[in-house]
Amino acid sequence: MLKTLIVAILLLPGISVLAQQPSKNDLEKERAAIQKQIDDVKQSLDETKRNKKASLAQLNQVQRKLQLRERQISVINQNINRIEGDINQSWREISKWKKELDTLKGQYAQSLVYSYKNRSNYDFLNFIFSAGSFNEALKRVAYLKSYRTYREEQATNIVHAQEMLQQKIAGLSTNRQEKTVALKEQSKQREVLEEEKHEKDAIVSKLKTREKELMKDLADKKKQDMKLGNAITAAIRRAREEATREAAANAKRNAAEAPVAKNNTAGSSSSNVNIAKPKIGSNSRTVSVFDADPEAKALSDNFEKNRGSLPWPVTGNVSMHFGLQTYFGGITYNNPGITIEAAAGSSVKAVFDGDVTAVISIGPVQGVILKHGKYFTSYSNLSAVSVSKGQQVKRGQVIGKVAEKDDSKGDMEFLISNDTNRNFDPEKWLR
Repeated sequence: MLKTLIVAILLLPGISVLAQQPSKNDLEKERAAIQKQIDDVKQSLDETKRNKKASLAQLNQVQRKLQLRERQISVINQNINRIEGDINQSWREISKWKKELDTLKGQYAQSLVYSYKNRSNYDFLNFIFSAGSFNEALKRVAYLKSYRTYREEQATNIVHAQEMLQQKIAGLSTNRQEKTVALKEQSKQREVLEEEKHEKDAIVSKLKTREKELMKDLADKKKQDMKLGNAITAAIRRAREEATREAAANAKRNAAEAPVAKNNTAGSSSSNVNIAKPKIGSNSRTVSVFDADPEAKALSDNFEKNRGSLPWPVTGNVSMHFGLQTYFGGITYNNPGITIEAAAGSSVKAVFDGDVTAVISIGPVQGVILKHGKYFTSYSNLSAVSVSKGQQVKRGQVIGKVAEKDDSKGDMEFLISNDTNRNFDPEKWLR
């Protein structure tokens, strides 16, 4: 008993590891999803390459493709490890069933030898009638019957053990074939990865010849981002101040309409308006002033619920992703939103219902800032704007056109912020 318990304890870590490993179906689904993303990036890259000049958009897409390809190879490696685990398990089970079969055959052989030695009916009758009493004779008859049943069960167990052994051997063969296919796919993906690395090197080589031009573009973009950021900060501040005034006015109105208590506490005044402040503690969280307005809070909540399913503001390709971007030669850029490359003149649409809180000019281009409760979306690098400040807009409504930048191409900046001026990764909000 103690030995069995020790073996079980030793096996527990292995069982835990096996339970945490992804299944074959999970790995196949993940691999298929990654392949779809790779195909989408390739399509976008082909469209971007129509522009004769190498661009940061091309480099971004190639880098994205490399990341996806490496993830694809990682998933294949996980699948190979899973198959190898199945193969090792099959070998252990084959060994177990072989031992079981040998044991059963040995026991059956012993029973055959015993039966051979006591094969005559006289021996069986003598065994029964030599009993000391009638009850003893009945017990001996029952014993002979159980012995015959035992032999039949032995034969059945041997057949079952042989069948299980064949199944495990067949399964081992299937696992080996599956591993061969997976190794071929791994080799193929690694070859493609090397080709894509050469593709990246070629684009980087072309971009280096335009390094000064690209640095100027990034410097111009930085200036535009700063102006846009200042405009967003100002728009958020104005919206917050307006929401605070409305909350105070509503509280004062409610206090005036409420019946005055007969016995007022000394020193208190019914004309005073107290706006509750959030308690500060380990479980406290910042309460937005926009939450004081039920309609604004409902809009904020709906905006949050649509995270991951908002429509894209324009049809195009992401030329620069959110956050810190690293390029060749130590060139880096911290993008506050995403830059979407699109055909000049393309329609830019609101991603959600909201109010136009600002229409701004940033040099030769324009921008629109929409308020969705406590969330804000910003659309800049527009050649024309078709909405005005204070106007209510609906999801999918056209608010402007993409400005031309180069070779009938343009790009627009799209940002998502909240009332604390925090920027979010738009790609995690868009579908």
